Amino acid sequence: MAKYSSKPVDVAVSANEVFEKVSHIGSLQEKLDSLPADLRAKVGEVKFTDDTITITAQPVGDITFQVVERTAPGAGKGAVVLAAQQSPVPLSLSINISPEAQTPTQVSADIDVDIPAMLRPLVGGKMQEAADKFGELLATFFNQSH
Repeated sequence: MAKYSSKPVDVAVSANEVFEKVSHIGSLQEKLDSLPADLRAKVGEVKFTDDTITITAQPVGDITFQVVERTAPGAGKGAVVLAAQQSPVPLSLSINISPEAQTPTQVSADIDVDIPAMLRPLVGGKMQEAADKFGELLATFFNQSH
């Protein structure tokens, strides 16, 4: 497995509030729909339901991630893990939440994908870009007026 991680971003809400929002990801669709047009265009084609995120990625098409694990922040790091459905390779997206109870909370995204070592140089940059964009998306959602 290859792992691509976004830079941690600070969000202006508590770890518990972040966890509540991302563990019930359908609530993020409303936030996405309320973004200004320029920010919405940067995000691209993304759709949230209660337990899934569907991303349109060219030339692949739609990739749907379903929530497979929820770990509330507490003494350790909280996380929500989503696994790609009908993917030709095992692929997961983890949203990691720092355990601090006070704000700002640090949030990051990890993408784990099972690709052969010889293909990593070809797709690694795009996977890192996807992780970084998802981290930025989280910052945008939580730092916009709540």
